[in-house]
Amino acid sequence: MIDVEDLVDLVRNYNPASNADLIRDAYSYGQAMHEGQMRRSGEPYFSHPVEVAAILTEQQMDDATIVTALLHDTIEDTKSTYGEVAARFGDEIAQLVDGVTKLTNLELHSSQTKQAENFRKLLLAMSKDLRVLLVKLADRLHNMRTIKHMSLEKQQQKARETMDIFAPLAGRMGMQSMREELEDLSFHVLNPEGRTSIMRRFLTLRSQTGDLIPQITNDIRLVLDKQGIAADVFGREKKPYSIWRKMQEKKEGFSRLSDIYGFRIITGNLEDCYRALGAVHQRWRAVPGRFKDYISQPKSNGYRSIHTTVSGRDGKRVEVQIRTRQMHEVAEAGVAAHWSYKDGQRVENPFAVDPFKWLTGLTERVGQADDHDDFMEHLKLEMFPDQVFCFTPKGEVVKLPRGATPIDFAFAIHTRIGLNCVGAKVDGLRVPLWTRLRNGQSVDIITAEGQRPQSTWMDIAVTGRAKSAIRKSLREERREGAVRLGRELARVAFEHVGKKVTDKALATAARQMAVDDPLDVLAMLGNAEMSGRELVALLYPELDRNEPQETVAAESAMIGLGEEQTAEMSSCCQPLPGERIVGITYRGKGVKVHTIDCPALVEFEEQPDRWIDLRWSDGEHAPEHIVTLDITLANDAGTLGHICTLIGEQNANISDMHFTDKKPDFYRMLVDIQVRDIEHLHNVLTAVDADSDVAQVARYRKPVEAGA
Repeated sequence: MIDVEDLVDLVRNYNPASNADLIRDAYSYGQAMHEGQMRRSGEPYFSHPVEVAAILTEQQMDDATIVTALLHDTIEDTKSTYGEVAARFGDEIAQLVDGVTKLTNLELHSSQTKQAENFRKLLLAMSKDLRVLLVKLADRLHNMRTIKHMSLEKQQQKARETMDIFAPLAGRMGMQSMREELEDLSFHVLNPEGRTSIMRRFLTLRSQTGDLIPQITNDIRLVLDKQGIAADVFGREKKPYSIWRKMQEKKEGFSRLSDIYGFRIITGNLEDCYRALGAVHQRWRAVPGRFKDYISQPKSNGYRSIHTTVSGRDGKRVEVQIRTRQMHEVAEAGVAAHWSYKDGQRVENPFAVDPFKWLTGLTERVGQADDHDDFMEHLKLEMFPDQVFCFTPKGEVVKLPRGATPIDFAFAIHTRIGLNCVGAKVDGLRVPLWTRLRNGQSVDIITAEGQRPQSTWMDIAVTGRAKSAIRKSLREERREGAVRLGRELARVAFEHVGKKVTDKALATAARQMAVDDPLDVLAMLGNAEMSGRELVALLYPELDRNEPQETVAAESAMIGLGEEQTAEMSSCCQPLPGERIVGITYRGKGVKVHTIDCPALVEFEEQPDRWIDLRWSDGEHAPEHIVTLDITLANDAGTLGHICTLIGEQNANISDMHFTDKKPDFYRMLVDIQVRDIEHLHNVLTAVDADSDVAQVARYRKPVEAGA
């Protein structure tokens, strides 16, 4: 248990002007009142109020709140009375202790009607002084940290209550760190297997990649230092419950999540926030759709920060949050930032939202509800200010963002229902699909088979799920029409040169164009992104060579030889015009020509005096350069003659061929052909590869012979 002087020091660390005697007196009084009481863990009961007070020092709360934490169970669990606390510590502290006592006595897990009434009391108690809620949240946090000493049934009850009520309250108050810990502690009780699986995956990831957090943190610091930006950088793994929730919402596996790691850059001023953002995006690639500027558009609870996700070290996606120190105080402490101290003085954080106004307004609004159903709907709306809750005809609740329409509702139920949606009824009445849904409405979606989303739906839908499904459907519908038109255009263009549009030809064209799907080629034709003649020329470019070209004479085809030197093309690499070449001299005046990447050149690395820098002359070369093709061909009647004709159509002459492997269904052969240059060879390879009788075709490289 924390000693009284240690507690006093914790308060004085942020508030040197603290009334230490008041805290000591409260510590002494509370310890005396709880004398003899024990927790289920076997510790003295008073250790619990002391730990609650210590949690509140992390929020830099004032003396009255710290004292209230020390005394928050005295009126309920000891012989102490309201009057005695008021006489000894003043009315302010007595009212705070009484408020916490009333919150503790609320049975928030009871039936719906009683729960609604208890929520009314809870809101009324909070509206008088919000510090009551802060003490209660700290009280619940410590109880959740030590929940293992309760019975299993009690653990389940407290965990559900925490997940449903106290964690959302902490989040609405802007106390994100407390909300995350409350959620994770509840998750540990409600779904221990799920939490364990997340922890195991973290351990596996660490064993595979090491501890990436200090590495990435250092990377970010180096980038900021290089730009002269003074900032603190912190990294952390997300809480297991946060990871689990995202896996459920996005329906993705652990390895596909982009924000398992989170990093924060805390700057001294607003200008440095945007400078830091620029430095981060300049160094790493930003992930599209993952940028949010909550500085220019703050959240309703006062939260301000820039969020971006980048592909960091080793391609790992990491989330980066950038904000000033004052913004960070609000992001971490939420409403408690109202009680923050600096140099021993209370300071007002300009970014903190006044929670008293919110609570007062909430109490007035929900107080107007006539029954518990209306009250709970009001409460849900206020607890989740950016969401609405609607119902299916069967009474199931569908959670949607504010401004959602029946289209969003339909896709939230199931993508198929959204795609087939033709209309909607809200509370029994037919309404237009652009109607904005309100909290508590019952929505019935009308569907029809064969219905497809309209393009106008993109302007009506607001949820990412609906927009994504609509966009995909519209894209598929447009693509189907373009593919049908493209197939007909391709058929006409191919028939014009005596060819047929086969799947193999389209697959070859797709590879040449670096697209994934052969149908994309037809879609491009249908969308007029290319013509049928261009497609034919891509596969059979030689068929488009109508006019003869002037060719370079063989004796002047190469530049760099001496007057009496003669060149011989190396058989190992069969160099062609258009490729980079080098010559190796031999005894006498002979020169063997190799491609610059020929493996045979390794043998001559220590003989630089034998190397000659050569290059091909410009212009059209004669089709007399021999190159060998390695072709695997279907063993059917007429296929060999068909391929020979195809090669001839490409203006390439076959000078030799022999079979290397014969099978009942396929055979492999080496074919020597004569071509003009490397481009001519590429044209031949493309045309042969596009034929459905050819299983494989490639340029053949002969093994390197030893010896010079």
